[in-house]
Amino acid sequence: MEAHLRKGLAELGLGDDAAPSLLRFGELLLEKNKVMNLTAITDPEDVVSLHFLDSAALLTLADLKNKTVVDVGTGAGFPGMPLKILEPSIRMTLLDSLGKRITFLQEVCNELGLQNVQCVHARAEEFAAEHRQSFDFAVSRAVANLSVLCELCLPLVKAGGYFLSMKSVESDEELESAKKAIKILGGQVERTADYQIPGTEVVHRVIFIKKIAETPKKYPRPFAKIKKNPL
Repeated sequence: MEAHLRKGLAELGLGDDAAPSLLRFGELLLEKNKVMNLTAITDPEDVVSLHFLDSAALLTLADLKNKTVVDVGTGAGFPGMPLKILEPSIRMTLLDSLGKRITFLQEVCNELGLQNVQCVHARAEEFAAEHRQSFDFAVSRAVANLSVLCELCLPLVKAGGYFLSMKSVESDEELESAKKAIKILGGQVERTADYQIPGTEVVHRVIFIKKIAETPKKYPRPFAKIKKNPL
């Protein structure tokens, strides 16, 4: 697990000073997963590849140093927790609607001594309504449709900032159908970046959506409306 992590970080051009903290996070994750459903990935080597290195790749694609970042629908802490561990200057907010997950992430932050991390138990649309244009970046690896994610994430981003959506490389159709929503919400697709996770054949994609105008105040709508009638 350790050798795989250090090799993968090196392939991404990242230092490995944070490897002990990442490995400890992995231990805590797999330990807690025995009593609580946090991840379907339970092989330690796969945790390194599909959680840690997948998340770490974002640092090679976007400059998050000294930025305020919110991870929307963080789940077990991805991509937000590895980003914070690898780049301590990030002022990170981990947001999830399930209290048990947030309690777990707070325990991890306490054990690892992480500073400037807020672990927030809230529904994304309610948090977005209260924290409009507060962040340089919103990131999400959640499986929701892109148009839904954009309505939850773009209101949180400052003008000139970005929503980084982690998707599969089969997301062309999803992106095309979300373009109307992105425009309504004040965003613009700047680019997509495909990357291969070190040590695997897996290729994933990050969609860079730049915030070019303020999101109209009526967004985000209540989640039931977002889901029933996506933009």
